[in-house]
Amino acid sequence: MCCLLYVSSCVYADSLDPDMNGRVDVEHDVSGVIDVRVGYADSIDSYLDGGLGKFGVDNGAHLAISQLGLSYQSQWGDAWSSRIVANGYVDGINNGLGITEAILRYRDIPSEQGIRFDVQFGLMYPQISLENVATAWASPFTLNYSTINSWLAEEVRHVGLSTTVESLGKYRQSEHDFSLTAEAFMFNDTTGAMLAWHGWTQTSRQTLVQETIPITAIPAMEEGGMLDAQAANSDPFTELDDRIGGHVLAKWTWRNKGSVQAGYYDNNANTHIVKQGQYVWLTQFGHIGAKWRLPFGVSLISQFMQGTTLMTNTEGFPVVDNDFYSGYVLLSKRWDKHRLSLRVEDFSVTDNDLTPEDNNNEDGQSLTLAYQYQLDRPWFIQFEYNAVDSTRPARAYLNESVELLEQQWQVSSRYFF
Repeated sequence: MCCLLYVSSCVYADSLDPDMNGRVDVEHDVSGVIDVRVGYADSIDSYLDGGLGKFGVDNGAHLAISQLGLSYQSQWGDAWSSRIVANGYVDGINNGLGITEAILRYRDIPSEQGIRFDVQFGLMYPQISLENVATAWASPFTLNYSTINSWLAEEVRHVGLSTTVESLGKYRQSEHDFSLTAEAFMFNDTTGAMLAWHGWTQTSRQTLVQETIPITAIPAMEEGGMLDAQAANSDPFTELDDRIGGHVLAKWTWRNKGSVQAGYYDNNANTHIVKQGQYVWLTQFGHIGAKWRLPFGVSLISQFMQGTTLMTNTEGFPVVDNDFYSGYVLLSKRWDKHRLSLRVEDFSVTDNDLTPEDNNNEDGQSLTLAYQYQLDRPWFIQFEYNAVDSTRPARAYLNESVELLEQQWQVSSRYFF
């Protein structure tokens, strides 16, 4: 059952205006989401529980608060704003509550030529996702995110500065908008570790800023193995090498029709560093995506990502060296109080190193089918089926099947407030 709760409250406070025009109003807005789910998974132990299951739940029936999201935003003047997002989970595996985003933003008024600057600083996601556009980074289309966005939610976040230059077509009597974004960031040195050691997953859980993520106990991490210095948990938001990474994104929007974007991400890591069991990973990838309106009111969203991730010892010997890719196509149709969404995906990890007893190879496909019904303006119920068919040799370390079809059925009640 899907229940979406959105509550918004606006309060106005006075602050001094430096231009001596009296006072300027400050607007405060609070919004959130409560997502309660019941479901059943035909799977193995979840990656959240140190296993190699693809879902955020273990095998069997489950009842959980899958997301308790809260977003507080303040706006003062025409340009300045801030946003803090917290998320909480009660899922029986990793219960928790914490911050997932904290951003200060300056977005000025467009010039006469339609040029506008948008600058953001803080704990943020790189500007990649086309799927997670609802309150507290939820997806309005499906309960479980795509494998791409599940990975972003798990370990591809950072503290950084994002600057976007926009050219707005309406100032040029054009339907076409263009933008270019450059992001500089830190606190992302272990990005790629979880993609290597448990592969692509399909979940709706965002790692909280204070959390660490359990790593599957593979033979290479036992005493005497090549990875025995690795801590039992990975810290996705740590800074070890004091180097700045970057992400660039170009976007074209055809108003009332759709948008296309392409970008490149490089965390610029020094892989010769390991501290307190945390290795530095060099992770680089390119990505493209499109969101388009098709005939008959059908929305198309598609993204593809391809890259590499490398972890070495302090002498520079490659211990984990992987290529990876993932792509999805999502079709969604909304009518009256109904929405039907279908998503298909293909993903892979290719292990290029020679480290014994640490096979990261993976190949798989997934299917997601979701039906949503709107009970009231802020309240939805949603039924969803997920299937992930994958081959992962590392499951043999846990005496699990190398080839595995995992399935999940969910009913959610989401309520936005």
